Amino acid sequence: MTSMSSSARPLLNRRLAEFGTTIFAEMSALAVKTGAINLGQGFPDTDGPEEIRETAVRALRDGRGNQYPPGPGVPELRTAVTDHQRRRYGLSYDPDTEVLVTAGATEAIAAALLALVEPGDEVVALEPYYDSYAACIAMAGGTRVPVTLRPHEGAFRLDLDELRDAVTDRTRLLLLNTPHNPTGTVLTRGELAAIAELAVERDLLVVTDEVYEHLVFDGAEHIPLATFPGMRERTVSIGSAGKTFSFTGWKVGWATAAPALLTAVRSAKQYLTYVSAGPFQYAVAEALALPDAYFATYRQDMEAKRNLLATGLTEAGFGVYRPAGTYFVTTDIRPLGERDGIAFCRSLPERAGVVAVPNAVFYDHREAGAPFVRFAFCKRLPVLQEAVQRLKTLAG
Repeated sequence: MTSMSSSARPLLNRRLAEFGTTIFAEMSALAVKTGAINLGQGFPDTDGPEEIRETAVRALRDGRGNQYPPGPGVPELRTAVTDHQRRRYGLSYDPDTEVLVTAGATEAIAAALLALVEPGDEVVALEPYYDSYAACIAMAGGTRVPVTLRPHEGAFRLDLDELRDAVTDRTRLLLLNTPHNPTGTVLTRGELAAIAELAVERDLLVVTDEVYEHLVFDGAEHIPLATFPGMRERTVSIGSAGKTFSFTGWKVGWATAAPALLTAVRSAKQYLTYVSAGPFQYAVAEALALPDAYFATYRQDMEAKRNLLATGLTEAGFGVYRPAGTYFVTTDIRPLGERDGIAFCRSLPERAGVVAVPNAVFYDHREAGAPFVRFAFCKRLPVLQEAVQRLKTLAG
């Protein structure tokens, strides 16, 4: 095949040159190839509430959303988002000017970074980070500045002094994720207050990824950063239906922000998907209005699954960081005599019939993440029980 160009320039935009196929695609393909239990990619193996699925079916049959929905999202969903934010957190937003529906949280993150970051701007993000963060910062031409969450007393902790030191005159934006994927850390009120003070002091924009807001355990509390003094007008808060209602394939997310900020994000978003998921938007509007009992039961169910998997992993010989939020458990493979998480995960399907994800791919400082491996527990209990039995063979 002849070259498309006489120059030696690669086809892929050099901003994306460091990013290959996502680890999730690689590990999910490995699960299919080997027949292993897939605890790598974070998707449930059962659908969410039947009544919400039926709402989507009715919308399809009634012709609601089958054609282009409004650019900002259907009014019913935008209103449901504002009702949810007010009821849960006391945050008031205008559904017409301060809510934007997106193709999942991933598009909301991409649109926010493409809108708010220019070449030369620095973006401070907590490391390890969801892999799309790095790619979106790169596409925007920004420079990512990781602040590493480090293991301490059974959990991964943020060093606030390290965060302050990472902010320079070139810092444009803080990109935060709490509850945090992959470590399961939930930032405390004190930590969030310090972050808010820093953002106000240094006049920083903040994008918060809060997709696991309803998955906090052991009495932990999710507190949106936008509730702190001076933060509502400088924060883009991002939520999603996929994680909360177990319909990840619908790809319905949203951003809430003050009008000027939201207008900027929408300006980028309209040239990405423009609109998406029309009928599903009506269903998610109904889902957000479910009674508190749904959210409590969902959290309790996931907490029981967390306990099962965390205990099983401990018995299998892993070092286990029991998460305060999300549906992932991060483990340390060094007690098993291993040090390379990537090699470990590539061999695990053959060794134990289970797929996991190496945390190193979520780090700029690869050595800091090398011994850590993430397992998802958003699966049926019998699946988790079988996975635990398989993993126990590693301990002999």
